[in-house]
Amino acid sequence: MSIEHLINTNYSKDVLGEDFEQCTLDLKDDYEGKVLATLVRRKSKIPTFKAVLYIHGFNDYFFQKELAKRFNAKGYNFYALDLRKYGRSLLKHQKMNNVRSLLEYDEEIERSLDIIRSEENAQVILMGHSTGGLILTNYAGRNLHSEKFQGIICNSPFYSFNLNSIERKLGIPMLSFIGQHKPDLLISSGFTKLYGYSLHQEKFGEWDYSLTWKPHKIPKVNLGFINAIHQAQRQVHHHTTIDVPMLILHSSRSIYTKQWIDDVKKGDAVLNIDDIHKYGKALQGDIKLCTIKDGMHDLILSPLPVREEAYKQIFLWIDLQYGK
Repeated sequence: MSIEHLINTNYSKDVLGEDFEQCTLDLKDDYEGKVLATLVRRKSKIPTFKAVLYIHGFNDYFFQKELAKRFNAKGYNFYALDLRKYGRSLLKHQKMNNVRSLLEYDEEIERSLDIIRSEENAQVILMGHSTGGLILTNYAGRNLHSEKFQGIICNSPFYSFNLNSIERKLGIPMLSFIGQHKPDLLISSGFTKLYGYSLHQEKFGEWDYSLTWKPHKIPKVNLGFINAIHQAQRQVHHHTTIDVPMLILHSSRSIYTKQWIDDVKKGDAVLNIDDIHKYGKALQGDIKLCTIKDGMHDLILSPLPVREEAYKQIFLWIDLQYGK
C-alpha cells in the first residue's frame, strides 16, 4: 500500500487565504486527552521536487505569508506545521504549549515529513524559529542518516534560557527537576510583551496576526514545559552531531529593556545572541553561522531592509548547498 493511502491529506482552505491550504493531523491522545496538529501548505507554481517544512516558535503559530511566497518563488513547495497545543491546533481542553518532552513533537514532524514525501518532494529542508529551531536541532541529532530531510535552517534558535549565570546553573535545573515530578505547576514565562508590541500592527509593528494564538502577554507555562526545554538544550550543549548541512542565523545584538524603545525593532529582545552563537558553534557537522545586522528575534519579521538581508543569506546558502 502506498504512503498516500496511509495518511489523511484532505486539504481545505486555510485562514491565510492566498492559495494556502491546511490539513489536520489526528495524533495519539495524551495526558490532556485528544491531540491534533495542523499542516499548512502553499505550493510553488514552478514544477518542483523541493520543499521546506517550517516550525514556529514559542507563543507562536504560522502566519508568515511572505516567507512562504519567497520560497515558492525560488521553486520550493512550502509547508508549515502548527504544533500540538499551538495556533490552529489548540483545543479547548488543552493548556497552550503544554508538553512534557520535546520528543512528543516527533509524531507530527514524522507525519508531516511522510506527507511531504508522498507529494513527490524529494529534497526537504527543515526550518525552525526559536523553540522550533531547538526542536529541529534536537530532532536532527536523534535522526542521523535520515532520508526524510536534507538540510536545516534555524532562525534565532532557543539554545539557552536568557538568564543570568546563577539562574541558569541553579534555578533552571531546580525547576526542571520539579517539573519531572510536578509537571502541571505553573510559573511565569519570563518573556517581555514588548516583543509582541514590536511586531503587531496595533502597536509598533507591521504584521497582522491572531492575538488569540499569539498574545502579547504570554500565559504562565507548566514546569513540565520548562523541563522539556531544559532537557533538549542539554542535548544541544553536549556534542550533538548534525549530519546534514545546517544554517543558523541570529541578530547582531540583544536588547534589554522594560519599557518601549525603538531599539526593540533593531535587535533580539527575547534571546541572548551570544548563546546562539556559542552553542551553534559547538554543534558537530557542516554548520554555518550567519549574523544579520539589526535583526529582530524573528529575523524574517524584521523591518524590510533587514529581512531582505536575511532572505539573501538564506538563499545564498541554499544555492551553495543544493544548486539553483
